[in-house]
Amino acid sequence: MVLVLTLQFSSSYHGHSKKSLCVYLPQPTMSSAPAEPPSVPRREGSAPCSSCSEARRWKLQLVTIVGLLMAQTLLYYNDSAFYDAHRWSVLPSSPLRLRWFSDNSTTQSFAYSLSLGGGGGNNTHHDTSPPCTLNLPSLKGRVQVNRNPPSLKEQEREHPELTLGGYYQPENCTARHKVAIIIPYRNRANHLTAFVHHMHPFLQRQQLEYAIYVVEQAGNDSFNRGMLMNVGVLEALKQHPFDCLLLHDVDLVPEDVRNLYTCSEPPRHILPYQKYFGGVSAMTPEQYTAINGFSNKFWGWGGEDDDLFNRVRHHGLNVSRYPSEVARYTMLSHKKEKPSPDRYTNLRLGKRRFKKDGLNSVKYQILKTERRRLITLLFVALART
Repeated sequence: MVLVLTLQFSSSYHGHSKKSLCVYLPQPTMSSAPAEPPSVPRREGSAPCSSCSEARRWKLQLVTIVGLLMAQTLLYYNDSAFYDAHRWSVLPSSPLRLRWFSDNSTTQSFAYSLSLGGGGGNNTHHDTSPPCTLNLPSLKGRVQVNRNPPSLKEQEREHPELTLGGYYQPENCTARHKVAIIIPYRNRANHLTAFVHHMHPFLQRQQLEYAIYVVEQAGNDSFNRGMLMNVGVLEALKQHPFDCLLLHDVDLVPEDVRNLYTCSEPPRHILPYQKYFGGVSAMTPEQYTAINGFSNKFWGWGGEDDDLFNRVRHHGLNVSRYPSEVARYTMLSHKKEKPSPDRYTNLRLGKRRFKKDGLNSVKYQILKTERRRLITLLFVALART
């Protein structure tokens, strides 16, 4: 016997959606000979138990109701934000079999085991990929920096393991860290070519799931590094649930693969210099949001990284650093940018603006998004605030 139930509910992420639930009730086994009724001990002179069939009927209805309630719960969690990335099917190991179908299902499906009181199953997600393990002693230390790398077109042919957008995840294991590399950028084509040539093998040896975002500023206004960082963070988190943000200048290339591009409990400055937080730094999305990101006020070179360091300390966050023999970088040569004329004033008054100037106030327009093999390029127009 098949019972079909259609559920309709709304989600803040998907709007209204319909789910059809098919409940398959076990069919009674048929035999050519009539089944012998079970012998029921009763007292002498009492009448046969007339309520036994009624009790069995109520028991079957109760099992059906419990199954429907559990299925509805599963449907609810499937449509929540936590499970939004997947659509999955429920295959209980029980005489009562449930299967649901969605009119907006996507390509991936996962199997779950559900016990309804009849053997096996414990709500376990069967993931065939074990967590990645990193044997640090096996990592070689220094890596060569190629200042004259192949062109981006040639590099694209060398990296079939990447998906469009400069996205990578290990093939045979599940990465423990999901990292977004955010690069503010304008007119540094040679630096970008050398950077991506070096970084993809570097990050893959650390068994990270990652993507590289290049945020290019449009127009002729002064370069605003902090504002571009804010844009990159917001746009990257729209695409993937990253748990670590690497805020990275394009002219700095790491020399030691033991310099892990991951986030720690305190924010991490990946350069070894004390009282400085620029160049390359790592924060979780929660930490970055808590300090309200970079200030948007620094137009021109300098000051925005010092203001960011002030925000970190203002919120009582410590900063961790690798030792100098690990946190070594090659700086690619470039012409020095025009300094920001207001950087000292903005730094002095920065504490007054921490809550209202930053990630929560950035104004920009995405003019173009290019999901290339090696990078995701965001071409953006920035608005002065």
